[in-house]
Amino acid sequence: MAETTVFDGEAAERVVTELRESYNSGKTRSYEWRENQLKNLLKLVCENEEVMVQTVNSDLHKPEFEAFAHEIALLKGSCKLAIKELRRWMAPEKVKSSITVFPSSAAIVPEPFGVVLIISAWNYPFLLSLDPVVGAIAAGNAVVLKPSEISPRTSSLMAKLLEKYLDTSAVKVVEGAVPETQALLEQKWDKIFYTGNGKVGRIVMAAAAKHLTPVVLELGGKSPVVVDSKINLQVASRRIIAGKWGCNNGQACIAPDYVITTKEFAPKLVECMKQELEKFYGKNPLETKDLSRIVNANHFDRLTRLLDDDKISGKIVHGGEKDKSKLQIAPTLLLDVPRDSLIMTEEIFGPLLPILTVDKVEDSFDIVNSGTKPLAAYLFTNNKKLKERFVACISAGGVAINETALHLTISTLPFGGVGESGMGAYHGKFSFDAFSHKKAVLYRSFAGDAPMRYPPYTKGKLRILKALLGGGILALIRALLGWS
Repeated sequence: MAETTVFDGEAAERVVTELRESYNSGKTRSYEWRENQLKNLLKLVCENEEVMVQTVNSDLHKPEFEAFAHEIALLKGSCKLAIKELRRWMAPEKVKSSITVFPSSAAIVPEPFGVVLIISAWNYPFLLSLDPVVGAIAAGNAVVLKPSEISPRTSSLMAKLLEKYLDTSAVKVVEGAVPETQALLEQKWDKIFYTGNGKVGRIVMAAAAKHLTPVVLELGGKSPVVVDSKINLQVASRRIIAGKWGCNNGQACIAPDYVITTKEFAPKLVECMKQELEKFYGKNPLETKDLSRIVNANHFDRLTRLLDDDKISGKIVHGGEKDKSKLQIAPTLLLDVPRDSLIMTEEIFGPLLPILTVDKVEDSFDIVNSGTKPLAAYLFTNNKKLKERFVACISAGGVAINETALHLTISTLPFGGVGESGMGAYHGKFSFDAFSHKKAVLYRSFAGDAPMRYPPYTKGKLRILKALLGGGILALIRALLGWS
């Protein structure tokens, strides 16, 4: 029987040492290496699309449509954009210099951080693993990817594919669970990128702090949906459903977590959502193939505890059916849920959607702002002033008006949290920036050397300095002529 290789602190140190040697050789900094790796990553996705979709389905029972749209297509787009824009992203950005250092020029030069660690999540295992890798490679870093053990088949496939397609001297995959992650976190990294929950995010940040390592934390939170009354109710209901149950059955960081609407409008919203849910998933949603299952028994039990809370007894107005043998929970609507119930005090991350009611839709702002800042906030309205107030007053990682979730597909928008929903952002050029240090560079020749900057300091030199730094042209002329 073959011995199982233990990945401990020593093994982690060896990995980092090897990657640092590779990075220090300078090869990852070249345009050619970066472009080649990005093309190979795109090739990996294109040549293995079918097996990737099948593997996500085996881990999560994720529908093929969702797996393609939310993982394969977005990954392809990310790779293609990075390949197309790489030269422009890498180019120094010329900026204005100052008269105080005339003649001179200045630039902001992006440089890679060095050796980076990416710890990814299980719910979108390929996208949340490889999308940050695109940014890290584009920026010229050496990378260790630690996929989530909660989606084991995708983790295993990713390790095999990256070893086959990418430069293993600069890009490595470490599989495993908590001990392996702890061993990795003990090492000194130049940047850590973590996607997951706030509890582990705090552990990652504490480990990074020991080495003063910068972090990107892509976390989550309770993303609200505020629904006004004078809207296209059917479209709003469909978009809420698509963002909730059409995103891994609610197991998505940007999925709507709860709805707020007026007492008067709530019955109409509930009725319309019931009708649309039945159209999408049938009368028995536990039998549909268009919903992901709950990822494992622990998460199933956690969601069951939320439903079993005495404070929400009798609040279910649709759904609630469960099948633990298949790890399935039907799309569930709950109306007038108390704000101190369990379901309202933690991120749901599943197919349960509480609906809170208020007298006026404007009252929803105080409810949203009384909690921690969410990763996303959604508003459905035709009221221009309400839109403006929502954008101005609601602090969230991102906001979508009359839509849910789709803001993350726009590569020109940063995707990231604020406060407890995370720090830092990525997607598109923001991914490149997340893994780049913006180095300030000043260029001067030996001409234009001003004696006034050197001792001995005189009153005349001080007059010229003051005029130069704030007195304007007339004051400068007076100072040069020695006039007071």
